Amino acid sequence: MGAAGGVGRIAWTGPSIAGGRAPWIVRSAVRSGMVLAVVLSFALPACDLLDGSECPPGSESFVEYQLFMGRGGAAGEVVSDADWEDFLAASVTPRFPDGLTVLDGSGQWRDAAGQIKTERSKVLILYATGNESSLRADVDAISSEYEQRFDQESVLRVVDKACVSFS
Repeated sequence: MGAAGGVGRIAWTGPSIAGGRAPWIVRSAVRSGMVLAVVLSFALPACDLLDGSECPPGSESFVEYQLFMGRGGAAGEVVSDADWEDFLAASVTPRFPDGLTVLDGSGQWRDAAGQIKTERSKVLILYATGNESSLRADVDAISSEYEQRFDQESVLRVVDKACVSFS
């Protein structure tokens, strides 16, 4: 959640599940140390995430993206540390060269057969300003490249507004 308590949107890029019923939404708690690897969600009404009118003096309005990227596959872990570093250098850093944060995570979800599955994950956190549709296109490209390169079913994306300042 952004510092101003802005409305967040979660984008699910995975397949339809639960017999076509609307997926459920859960907010991640990365800042408190909890990492949720896979969350199904629905889109909330669109809003202008870059509207800085709610930010306190001395801070700027940024869009915060959190990408939850699983490292497992049907045969076990498919994304090694070296694979991740290569992906980060080739696909993420060129799009967000001003900075980013990567956290190691451990998540779980229930598969279509009702079994609880667990895997290691990476949580990529990006704060950015600029044209929102251009930023969204970059995040979409990162998600798609990760899914294709590592044969992943999906990447969970959380989008929120944040008021950012540096001391």
